[in-house]
Amino acid sequence: MVTAAMHIHIMGICGTFMGGIAALARAAGHRVTGSDRNVYPPMSTQLRALGIELIEGYDAQQLELAADMIVVGNVMTRGMPVIEAMLDRGLAYASGPEWLASAVLRDRWVLAVAGTHGKTTTSSMLAWILEDAGLAPGFLIGGIPENFGLSARLGEQPFFVIEADEYDTAFFDKRAKFVHYRPRTLVLNNLEYDHADIYPDVAAIERQFQHLVRIVPGSGRIISNGVDAHLATVLAAGCWSELETFARAGAAGVQWSAQALSQGDFGRFRVLYQGRDCGELQWQLIGAHNVDNALAALAAARHAGVPIERGIDALTRFRGVARRMQLRGEAAGVKVYDDFAHHPTAIATTLDGLRRSVGRGRIVAVLEPRSATMRLGVHQAALAGALAAADEVWLYAPPDLGWDVRGALAPLGHRAHVAENLEALVSGVAAQLAAGDQALIMSNGGFGGVHARLLEALRSRSAQ
Repeated sequence: MVTAAMHIHIMGICGTFMGGIAALARAAGHRVTGSDRNVYPPMSTQLRALGIELIEGYDAQQLELAADMIVVGNVMTRGMPVIEAMLDRGLAYASGPEWLASAVLRDRWVLAVAGTHGKTTTSSMLAWILEDAGLAPGFLIGGIPENFGLSARLGEQPFFVIEADEYDTAFFDKRAKFVHYRPRTLVLNNLEYDHADIYPDVAAIERQFQHLVRIVPGSGRIISNGVDAHLATVLAAGCWSELETFARAGAAGVQWSAQALSQGDFGRFRVLYQGRDCGELQWQLIGAHNVDNALAALAAARHAGVPIERGIDALTRFRGVARRMQLRGEAAGVKVYDDFAHHPTAIATTLDGLRRSVGRGRIVAVLEPRSATMRLGVHQAALAGALAAADEVWLYAPPDLGWDVRGALAPLGHRAHVAENLEALVSGVAAQLAAGDQALIMSNGGFGGVHARLLEALRSRSAQ
């Protein structure tokens, strides 16, 4: 259900999620304005192209716009002038997930994808399967699926695919975002400890997932990773919905599994449902983790009425997601990839997929520990092991990082390198690279444009 047209002002509009909220609100016919601390391309360009007026900063003067509703991003905190003024004046406000639930998701069949890893890719696969089947779903995804070229759209009734994040909702609502979405179809990809700035331990995250499971109706369906111990704990606390499980290698009681056909890189595999061979999937993606993502997406799409064989056919044309093993360019015979990996498990999985693809080819991994969990040093003991598949490792360690990067990478010996500024990082990495190498850049942020700077350095070198 879409509400009557109004003026909506969004604070923290340039994040992927809130930018998606803005696009949905604009598509629904609302006037949309917004503010953020850093208003810059590409998000600022995308939003202005939609006719959205942007304000730099969080000064209280922006409230003079007299919006009908203020949507508050979770980057906003007490003490910010605009927040204090908003509260003092008694203005109408809501969190992003709360507004989305009431204005867009109500009366929709919500297909939510949750988990520590793979949410963006699985959501993108699922939306594409539904699209290819002619169902024209709405979606809000924390990345840009190459098949769509945008991260959010209203779509048509009834289906709406959403990447269901466990991060907290707003300064006034510390529940996970995903409890607002009330899914009928729920994918649980996996569960590990993350978001150390929000949750004290993995048990606290499990409790949030238990809250999510509790709101799936009995006629709904949960599709869960069948070999994830933390998800087993979540489901053991109570499950009132239909349950299907997946695991690429199969396991006792698991409904969905896969049989690899290609040599190592999982570019070809057969999909099995309850032991029945449903067809072969050959695609451009690599990595074992993407097999799990595909199984989850196929299972969720089947709940929405898409036959398995139709879903497999759709995935042969799935083009991936921006910033998920995205080839950013090639220069001097070196391929430069961009990936969102920032948790040790995701780092290891991404490297494993690339290694399987290039065989003995040389991989130079470049990592920015940008997430709150990484910056707090929570995963530092696991970092060397996660990066072990790379031939050379570079880690960006700005002076304010706050933990012993060199000590964490010591098990890698001479393969490990640390740079304290981006100039040293780019020049050091470029000096090591040779024709035939793969440079894998990993960060959940923009990383100061390292990808383009590295490609330019390589082009300059080859032109000499």
